Amino acid sequence: MKKIKRIASVLAVSTMLLFATACGGGTSKESSSTETYSFKLAHITPTNHMWHIAAEKFGEELKERSGGRMSLEIYPASQLGTEADMVQQIASGSVDFGLITSAYMSSRSPSFAAWFMPYAFETLEEAHEARTSEVAKKILGTLDEQGLVGLDYLFAGQRVMLFKDREVLSPADMAGLQLRVTPSPPMQDFYRSTGASTEGLPLPEVYAAVQTGVIDGMDMDLDATITNKYFEVVKHAAVTNHMVWPSVAIVNKGMFEGMSEADQKIVRDAFKVAADFAVTTRAGQEEEFKQILRDEGMNVYELDSSVFADQIREFDEKYGAVDPLIKEFIEKFRK
Repeated sequence: MKKIKRIASVLAVSTMLLFATACGGGTSKESSSTETYSFKLAHITPTNHMWHIAAEKFGEELKERSGGRMSLEIYPASQLGTEADMVQQIASGSVDFGLITSAYMSSRSPSFAAWFMPYAFETLEEAHEARTSEVAKKILGTLDEQGLVGLDYLFAGQRVMLFKDREVLSPADMAGLQLRVTPSPPMQDFYRSTGASTEGLPLPEVYAAVQTGVIDGMDMDLDATITNKYFEVVKHAAVTNHMVWPSVAIVNKGMFEGMSEADQKIVRDAFKVAADFAVTTRAGQEEEFKQILRDEGMNVYELDSSVFADQIREFDEKYGAVDPLIKEFIEKFRK
């Protein structure tokens, strides 16, 4: 009898242990990771730009969500070199994360040029929502074979046009102007279709180039117009909001895929919070930034999409034929 009771007790204890494990009481890698990480992240913008502020938010979220196991050291303002240098460092594993412009990423994977579809989104919030679409995720997926994981997109302001001496009201007013445009084929093609010429000057050279008359203006966002003090050397700002300007959040593939699923989720969730924070904050600053520039003496005015109808059509026809993902993106978001 005692033997029967002893067997029954053993069975009861075993059952409880199995139940506890099934309910998450086990010690799986996903649920109880003790791994610590000291991440490095690089980007090109100054510390007062929204991308850097979002990177700081990302770091805060990593630390909080991991219980202090994850920390983030940020290298802003091209401290680690050009974007090409940064991507190489991320692929090799000497840097973990990067916020790399979609302009540069389109040189490594052409489908990222889809984001430069002119006048695709009326608001920054619309573009932010579009980043969760299947086609946007497919574009991120094209990085897998490059030793990279595309985590997400991060937005600052939309693109505007700055002109040194001329108020531009139509493409005809842009004919013959020399404009600084990021050296990305889709961006430069859009401007050339207006009759302007383009220069792909490095960002640190832009202020002096406008000041000395080497260029007549530039493609920029309102954030950078303020943080780089371009209002000191240009008189006119056409708020066109003609293109969005996402950075692509990338991470070293080997490192990321070596993390537990739970820790991968921490990283993804932390970045989502940072991306949401950035777009909410930046969208709320639009009118404030316009007023700052007006207070600095700039002529700030609106210029809508109807002015560039021919250029929009030309872009869609050309780039829709370049890559099937660009075509899919245009078909989904062109209103």
